[in-house]
Parts: sequence; structure tokens; C-alpha cells
Amino acid sequence: MYLYSLTLQQPTGILCAINGHFSGHPKIQEIAVARGKVLDLLRPDENGKLQTLLSVDVFGAIRSLAQFRLTGSHKDYIMVGSDSGRIIILEYNKEKNVFDKVHQETFGKSGCRRIVPGQYLAVDPKGRAVMIGAVEKQKLVYVLNRDTAARLTISSPLEAHKSHTITYSICGVDCGFDNPIFAAIELDYSEADQDPTGQATNEAQKQLTFYELDLGLNHVSRKWSTQVDNGANMLVTVPGGGDGPSGVLVCAENYIIYKNQGHQDLRAVIPRRLDLPNERGVLVVSAVMHKQKSMFFFLMQTEYGDIFKVTLELDKNHKDHVTELKIKYFDTIPVTSSMCVLKFGFLFAASEFGNHALYQFQAIGEEPDVESSSATLREIGDGFQPVFFQPRGLKNLVRVDQLESLMPMMDMKVMNLFEEETPQIFALCGRGPRSTLRILRPGLAISEMAVSQLPGVPSAVWTVKKNVNDEFDAYIVVSFANATLVLSIGETVEEVSDSGFLDTTPSLAVSLIGDDSLMQVHPSGIRHIREDGRINEWRTPGKKTIVKVGSNRLQVVIAVSGGELIYFEVDMTGQLLEVEKHEMPGDVACLDIAPVPEGRQRSRFLAVGSYDNTIRILSLDPDDCMQILSVQSVSSTPESLLFLEVKASIGGEDGADHPASLFLNAGLSTGVLFRTVVDMVTGQLSDSRSRFLGLRAPKLFSVAVRGRRAMLCLSSRPWLGYIHQGHFLLTPLSYETLEFAASFASDQCAEGVVAVAGDALRVFTIERLGETFNETAIPLRYTPRKFVLHPKRKNLVIIESDQGAFTAEVRETAKKELLDSTRMIEDANGNIEMENGGDENEDKDDPFSDEQYGYPKAESEKWVSCIRVLDPRTATTTCLLELQDNEAAFSVCTVNFHDKEYGTLLAVGTAKSLQFYPKRSFEAGYIHIYRFVDEGRSLELLHKTQVEGVPLALCQFQGRLLAGIGSVLRLYDLGKRRLLRKCENKLFPNTIVSINTYRDRIYVGDIQESFHYCKYRRDENQLYIFADDVYPRWLTASHHVDFDTMAGADKFGNLYFVRLPQDVSDEIEEDPTGGKIKWEQGKLNGAPNKMEEIVQFHVGDVITSLQKASLIPGGGECIIYATVMGSLGALLPFTSRDDVDFFSHLEMHLRQEHPPLCGRDHMAFRSAYFPVKDVIDGDLCEQFPTLPLDLQRKIADELDRTPAEILKKLEEVRNKII
Repeated sequence: MYLYSLTLQQPTGILCAINGHFSGHPKIQEIAVARGKVLDLLRPDENGKLQTLLSVDVFGAIRSLAQFRLTGSHKDYIMVGSDSGRIIILEYNKEKNVFDKVHQETFGKSGCRRIVPGQYLAVDPKGRAVMIGAVEKQKLVYVLNRDTAARLTISSPLEAHKSHTITYSICGVDCGFDNPIFAAIELDYSEADQDPTGQATNEAQKQLTFYELDLGLNHVSRKWSTQVDNGANMLVTVPGGGDGPSGVLVCAENYIIYKNQGHQDLRAVIPRRLDLPNERGVLVVSAVMHKQKSMFFFLMQTEYGDIFKVTLELDKNHKDHVTELKIKYFDTIPVTSSMCVLKFGFLFAASEFGNHALYQFQAIGEEPDVESSSATLREIGDGFQPVFFQPRGLKNLVRVDQLESLMPMMDMKVMNLFEEETPQIFALCGRGPRSTLRILRPGLAISEMAVSQLPGVPSAVWTVKKNVNDEFDAYIVVSFANATLVLSIGETVEEVSDSGFLDTTPSLAVSLIGDDSLMQVHPSGIRHIREDGRINEWRTPGKKTIVKVGSNRLQVVIAVSGGELIYFEVDMTGQLLEVEKHEMPGDVACLDIAPVPEGRQRSRFLAVGSYDNTIRILSLDPDDCMQILSVQSVSSTPESLLFLEVKASIGGEDGADHPASLFLNAGLSTGVLFRTVVDMVTGQLSDSRSRFLGLRAPKLFSVAVRGRRAMLCLSSRPWLGYIHQGHFLLTPLSYETLEFAASFASDQCAEGVVAVAGDALRVFTIERLGETFNETAIPLRYTPRKFVLHPKRKNLVIIESDQGAFTAEVRETAKKELLDSTRMIEDANGNIEMENGGDENEDKDDPFSDEQYGYPKAESEKWVSCIRVLDPRTATTTCLLELQDNEAAFSVCTVNFHDKEYGTLLAVGTAKSLQFYPKRSFEAGYIHIYRFVDEGRSLELLHKTQVEGVPLALCQFQGRLLAGIGSVLRLYDLGKRRLLRKCENKLFPNTIVSINTYRDRIYVGDIQESFHYCKYRRDENQLYIFADDVYPRWLTASHHVDFDTMAGADKFGNLYFVRLPQDVSDEIEEDPTGGKIKWEQGKLNGAPNKMEEIVQFHVGDVITSLQKASLIPGGGECIIYATVMGSLGALLPFTSRDDVDFFSHLEMHLRQEHPPLCGRDHMAFRSAYFPVKDVIDGDLCEQFPTLPLDLQRKIADELDRTPAEILKKLEEVRNKII
């Protein structure tokens, strides 16, 4: 079995983000974000919406990013620390829209290791040196400089190693143009290692160390070392060298401390929330410094989401002497992994979980608020007096945009619950109060601007400008069966009657002709409306009527009944002149004229589709006018034609070199879109491709998207064909069926589409391009764990649980008390005691939304959990059961027991008071049985059965319930008061985490030991294991593929298939004892038979769910996987040996010619734990269109193909999946 692996949705979580002037433009800042193995470049546009400029798969784990610039230059470079054992410096090339690798220096082994640098990056603020550090022992310093041609140069590494030392954080110290200094928080464990009593471990002390790089001697030395709090976790650079006092801020548990060599320490308490339990400290998780000419400040966010503004007060006489450190409450936003402050008043927050956001600064926290300072620090007992505050609504920030993020995806199923053409993907995402159920549909998201009812059922719609240089459209023209309606576009859209259009007849086409006149084609003639209001009419000869029209700005071709073509051109004076007539051998089905190339008088090509299933290309040149240049036969009648011109780009915006080319698209009556390339010189057709779009013949329209022409195809659902980062993508739009459409531009909506459907006129815009899915989110209460579908009622049952939080009732009462107490204080003092900024009354109506502030924290042994029944069609929760006394749900399944008394029941496995630290413990495990009442809309508890472990896996099996409880597999039947044990097997190695069944086989997944195949003998009532896996695998997801095969994923990011050899499988089925005799003998403490691994692939991200599904009607069945980072991928089995050969050779050439960006070897990455087996990496193959043209030709020659054929193959295999 050979599989083609393709990522459908790139990871959406962000691990780290940096900002800078990567394109070299002083007015524009970009944000570079690392999403696991993908590096993205984002930029906020003028409306404050984030657009993705570039997304590159680096086939390696990105662990750290840093941005630096050489002194005096305007362009920032990106420095990447990854698992490749190399330091990489990238430059963004905005002409070609690619990252260029400037330097790649190898310093160690690949892989994420303890002592190989790559985990930490710190840059000297003046851009002269960089330090790259490992978690333990090694730190390397590279000196950066420029040569005579102003190119960046890098030195050989200088070592700053110290053995037996753990590093927690490093940063560059800003000391102007003195020798560069780097600071690190370190912990020496050499004594703790030698001392068996544990005394030294308790006394181990973290140190803050300054390393100095002597540029003269080219040598790194330890300059200064001092003790810091053992809770120190992060360093932040303080501006120096004339801009500030230099030194560092040390973020520690509960405190922020300013430290510098030769300066006394300044310590301030981080304010804490009132409702925080005493045992919990406050740690800073992300920090950002913002420096302007005259001032600087820091924004620091704690693990609870509160942002504080940190400022330093300087001595007036000694500018490098700090007198006070102040920490002031700023705002609360969801916890981030990185924050970036952009120059133009934006804050980009890359959330740890859930959607990322872009905020705009309303203020920079100048108003009074809760504040703690080093000047008011008071010692008490064993620490310092805490300062308390209460979170409030956003005051300094306002959210302007958000990026959808599915991280972490906990569970996923592919189902078609809405009876649509394609199935939907239901995914459980997020954590805590930001949890959601997301319904993903393949397609681009639409935002609807306006819908208005029309007086009848329209048949067509057009938009026209009054002058070719106008920015916006002037009229919307709607045609009905016997009339034409003209709407003028201004502040509002209203009907006009003085436009010169004939409104008593339907229209066939309306367009701008020449530079400033309008043309209306109706069945009996052409109406030409000049700018000054003069109207010329051309009437059809005899009784003939016009049936089809094709036009561009200077040429018009009409087809009259009977198959005669009449060709008009616009002359110098703007008149429309008849040039040529031509008889076609039958009626014309459709027409289109290619757009006029720049600088030319006319376009050369006319395409005519006929009812004899052919498309002809005719010439419009004066020399050979109406001569047939080429003929293409198609499978059914063409009903709509569209020429789409792709402008030449030498690595233009879309990051690919391609010459100018002309595509002819045809919508056929069978619902197929047929696409072929027209030779710009001869008019010959080549390289045709077709794709089934829907059950109606696609109608094709040209629209503008991002300033380029794109194609809108209206079949049984709308599709958009456009070029994105070098790929031609044809993606459905998530919108209802449309009849007719046109491009639309007004001052409210610069790039929209106006369309008619039914009796309504709709205006919409297309949101972010390049996305595979768009999503609908339904909020949940706690972190979702798993969900199941009620087989008959089609409702979803979701189990959710959170550790260390309060139940809903407790939270509500606490909230009430808190609001009352703040009012009491106000009444007593007449002013506000807790300075929560100005006016308290605004906050009274809106008690804090949990999504924004997170839940109040409880002790870690407290659990909250609920079971939710949700109707996906109406997105309503029909039943929500909170579990009582500290129980939390971990597994769920629907089960039909033998006695049909209750029908489908729900089994939920729970644990009471589960603790993971210091060691795993719990009070009890239970299996609850619920029955569905009220037509499956709500649940009623039948009984609960106590068990001796945590039931992590439940499954129905032959009218009974199989449960994996710890290391025991047990079969239960339903009793009146509790579940009754029928049979069990205690021989599993660790903990059972998954159970799948098929006929009489049971496939059990162990948390640490991969799969075990079991059989149940009913006559002997015995469960026994007849086969297991040879590799230990830490299972995170499993799926049953066929009788002998299981697909699994492990916690290191590998995906694999195991299969029982055919002969063994047959033997077990035929053996009267079912392999039981052999089982009793055993082999190597395991089962008598071993499975073979038939597929192995390293995805590079922990897979949480696997599903077998087909995402398109008539497409192949794939294995779909979902990962923690929020990405979705598919594995498609190949059906022919030729495809396997072709793609494996293409992959091999790409590995050699186009190595990954961050220096990791592609083969080594995909074989990170086990050698890759029988999987072709589609993500690498899909980088083919982004290569330079000469490299594309070189690889194509090696494969005996043309680049176009390779692109066609890539498109075909992608279209089989989605």
C-alpha cells in the first residue's frame, strides 16, 4: 500500500512570533510567525485585516525566531533556531515573494536534543552578534558583519559553554557600541548530581550571568554573575547606550526585578487577582518592549492573561541610574505565546490556544490604575506584601481582527449531517473557556454585504463604469424576462430611468465600450450610448434575434439565430462599426472574446462553442478574420466560455515565475469545468484539464480578486478559480447556489461580487484567499475531550472537563459577591478604593466574559466536567449535565445492549479526584449509563458502576459494553442497578486507551505498547490476545482500516499502519481454537503472532484523531488526521503503480534540487523516529510550482515530462482528495 500525504489545512497555532521591516520598506512592518514546521509572514493591510504574504513548509521543527538588522541598514533579517543543528539566516525577497537563505552554519547534530543549541536565540540590539543556546551546557556566539559589497557575513562560532548547567532564558544586553553582552539565567546542578542526600538539590541557586564578547580578542568570557530568585523564568532587554539605563528585567514568580552590573536591584510585586488561591504564584509568560524616541515601556503578560505595563523612572542627573520600577495593570486578553507591538499602534497577540488577535492601541495606560512599585515594596514574614487588582473590560486596547486557530484539536469526525454536497468536518478545539466545536466546510469564507429583494425573478446582472479610468462602478443593470432594471450606485443604490438604457426589453449583455460609452445588447439589436447622451441603435436584419454575445472593451461579436456571427469594432472616434460576418455550421451555444492585451488595438481570439460538442478558436485579425485557428472537441455541449489571462510574473506577488498565458475555460452541460491553454501566437490549444464541479452546467464570470482577474464558476454551488502563491486553485465558496454574477466595486466595497439568486440581489466579498476550509464555531464550557454521534437522531454528545477550576454555580455566586463588594466599598468611601479606572458603572452590566479572562483558578485537585447534547443543525445545546463531587469524564460511547428495552444508551467513563502530581492517584473510577429521553435531546442517568481504574476507552461489542480500565479489558452487560461483569483479560502491559471492534475481533490500543489484536470466544467466554506489535508506540490516536489493518499515531508525531500477515490471519480464522493453544504458549512475554508495519511517516505534529472518509463526492477514500497544532491532513492510497513511480521520482529530485529552508534533511525529517515507508510527501511535491522556471524544466526533463504535465498531475491528485 502506497499513500500520498497532503496537508489540507496548515497548522493554525503559533509557537513564536517576531515583527520587523522584513521587506525593507521603512513604513511597512511584517510579522513572522512559526507554526511548528511552517514559517509564515503576515502583514496587516490598511483596514487592519491580517493578510498572509507567504507560507513555507520548512520540514523541521522551528524552536525559536529572532529578528536583527545590521547597524545603519533598513532591512531586518530573520534568524531561525530549529532542530536541524544549524543556524539559519533568512532574508525576505519581496520581488519574488520568497525567503532567501543567506547563511546556514552547522554546529551540531540534528533533532531536538538537550545539549545541541537551537532552543534559545538572543541578538545584540545593535545587530553585531547573536547567541544561540541549548537547554543545557552549550552556547555559541556568532559575530555578524558585512563585506565590501554590503552582504551579510557570519563568523565561525565562539564557545560560551559551561557543563552541568541548565539555561532558562537568554537575551542580549543593550550597551550601545561597547562590547556586546549577553545575559542568561542559569542553574548549576553539578553538586546536586553528586549528592545522594538531596541536600544540595534543595540549596541549588539560579544565577544571572553576563557573557561579554570581546570584539578585539574575538573571545567570549563570563563577565559578571549574581544570584537571582529561584522562580526566575525570563529575561527582557532594557534599552541602553543613550536610549536608557541598560541592564535587564528578570521576570520571576510574583516579582519583576531590575538588575544591572554595578547597580542596586529594584524589585516590584506583580499585582495578583483577588480570587487567586494563595498557593498559586504569578509568572510572566510573554513580554514585549516598545521604544519610541523619547520613552520606552514594557508590556508583560502573566499566565492568567493580565497584561501589565512596566516602566522605569530614571534619575534626572544620572540618566543611566534607575530610581523606581513601576508595574501598572494595563488590560486582560487571552494568554499569548508571543506579543508583538507594531509601529502603527497595533499589538499582535499570538494566543497559546484559540484564535489569535490583532489589537489597536486606544491609549498606552497613562490613566491611573492598580499599580505596584519598587518604592512601596513592604516586607512581610517570608516575602513581600502582595498588591491586588480586579480584571476589567478592555480600556487601552480594542480588537480589530482575528486569525482563526483550531489549536488544540482534541477530537475530529467527518460526517455529512447537513445533507450537503460535501461532508463537514466536526472538530473539538480550544481549551478552558475558549473551547469551541468547529464545523469546517471545504471552501472560502464569504462576507455578505447586502441582500435586497427584486420585483421579479432576474435572469442576469452586470455592473458598468462610466469611464475606463473610474475606480468604482456607476450602474448595476439587472435583466428580467421582459424588462431591464438600471440601478445607480452612490451612497445608496437606487433605480434610475435617465441612463439611456432601453428598459422595456431583456438584456443579453451590458458593458463599457471604448473609453467612455456604454453598450446594451438586447434580442433585437445593439444600443450604443455615448458619453454625451447620444444613442446609436443597430438593428438585426430581418426577423432574426441575437442569441449570444461576447465582448471586450474594443470588440463585440454577436451570434444571431441560425448561427451567423457578426463582428464589430470600436474605431478611433468611438463609433461601433460592423467589420465581418461569418456563418457557423449550426446554432452557437456560447461565445467569448479574449481580453485586449496591453498596448494593442484588438484581441486576436474568439472562442465559439457549438451544440456539436466542439469549441472553435477563430481569429479576429484583419488579415485572416474569422478563420478557424483550432478546434477542440469536448465530452458534452459547452454552455459558457471564459478567457482568463494570467499576466507574466517573474516571481511576482504569487512567488512563481510564469510567462504570460491565456487559459480558455469552458463550462459543459454535464457540470464539468474544462480548462485548456491557448497559445498566444498560433491560437493552438494544449494541456487540457477537466474537473467535475456540480450537477449544473457551470456559468463562468470574470471577477477581480486582490487586483487580479479570477474566475467565478456558478454550478450547483459557486467556485472561485484564482492563482495563489504560484498554484492555480479552484475552491468552492461557502454560499448558496447563484444564477449569475458580476464584479462589483464601490467606495464601501472595493472588491466585491454582485450576484442574483431567486428573486434577490446579493453583494458579497471573498474573505481570505488560500484557505481550504471555512468554519462555524459553537462555544463550549470546558476543554472538550471526545464526542460521539447519536446514530438515529444525529445529535452530538460531547464530554468536557477541566482541572483546577470551579463549577458554574460557584463561579456565578463568586461573581455576584465580587460585584456587590465593589459597590459596598464605593458607597462607604464615596470614591473607588480599587482603582479600576474612572467610571465603574460601565462594568456593572457586563460581568466579565470568561472567554476573555479565563476561569478563576481553583486548587489543582478540583475538577469540573459536563456532558453536553448538541443539535448541530440549529447549533443549540439541548441538554447540559454538570458532573458532581469532583468527577471528570474521560471516555464516551453509544451502546445498544441485547435487551432492547431502552434502545441506544450512552456510556461515560469518569474518574473522581484524579491527580497527576506528585504521582498519579484517584479516589474512584465510574462508568455512567444514561438513556436518551425527549427524542434524543436530553439524558437521564440509569445507574453508575464503580470500577477500580480510570475507564479511558469504551466500545460497544456484540450487544455488550467493552471497557478498558487501566490495564484490564472487561466485557460488561446491563443489569438493573449496575453493570455486570461477564469476562475480562488482565494481560495488557500498561493502560488501555483505545478499543475498536470488527466482527469478533477486538483491536486494543495500549498507551505505551501499540496495538493488540484480541478475539472473544463466546462458547468459552474468553478474551485472548492473538497478535501484537513489535515496536513500543505511545498511542495518541487509532482507527480501524480493514479486517487485518489498524492505523495509529504516536505522541512523537508519527503516523503508521500495522497489518496482520495474510497467512496468519487465515490460519487464525480457520483454526478451531482460534489460535488459543498458541496463545497459551506465548512468545517473548507477548502474543504468539506479530503484526507487520506497512506504512510509516513522521508528520511532525502530535496527531489526536484519525478518520477514514471521502471529502468530495466521487473522490477516493482517505485517512484524514487532525493534530494538536490545529492542522488537518489526508493520506490517499495510490491506485496505479505508474503514479507511485512518478511521484517517488519527483519527490527524490525535489529533495536534491530544493532542500528544505531551515537546513533539515527532508528524508531525515520524515524518518525522524522510524524510516519512512511507502508514503510520498505531497507537501514537498506541491513546492514544485514555486521553483524557478529553469529548475522546473530541469526536473521535468529528468522525469521525461514537461513542467505543465507535472503541474497537471499534482492538480489531479489534489482534486481526488479535496
